[in-house]
Amino acid sequence: MTSREPARSRSQRKQDVLDRLDRLDRDEDAWIATASPSGEPCLVPLSFVWERGTLLVSTRRANPTAINVSRQGRAVVALGQTRDVVHIDADAELVEGRDLAKESADAFAAKLSWDPRERTPWVYIRFAPVVLKAWREVNEQPDRVLMREGQWLD
Repeated sequence: MTSREPARSRSQRKQDVLDRLDRLDRDEDAWIATASPSGEPCLVPLSFVWERGTLLVSTRRANPTAINVSRQGRAVVALGQTRDVVHIDADAELVEGRDLAKESADAFAAKLSWDPRERTPWVYIRFAPVVLKAWREVNEQPDRVLMREGQWLD
């Protein structure tokens, strides 16, 4: 497979990822992959906001994603098309609406035009990136890791 464009530098890919996460008009939804303790996979799209260096989503407490996160505390989050991928291995934490900082809940409501704080069966999930990879074409795959152990690489 040949690449259509030259590979971006690591710093350019990092900036592209941050622009993509921060821009309200770019991505509204991300694919969230979790697994049950027995290994049953779950993959769902959820709306997110990039806030405090984490992705914040909301879902019903009874949904498999929330159940899996509460038991496993890990997830994979993916954004983009197959030729413009952001792939995040993340620590995941369930947060009750009343326990979420007002600024975070306000940011979520402002971006997504709905507010789950008062919806009792709904909870927030905060995904903190541990490993983050980004690539477009095969020529960017050898240097696709942009973050390890929650720290951006130079």
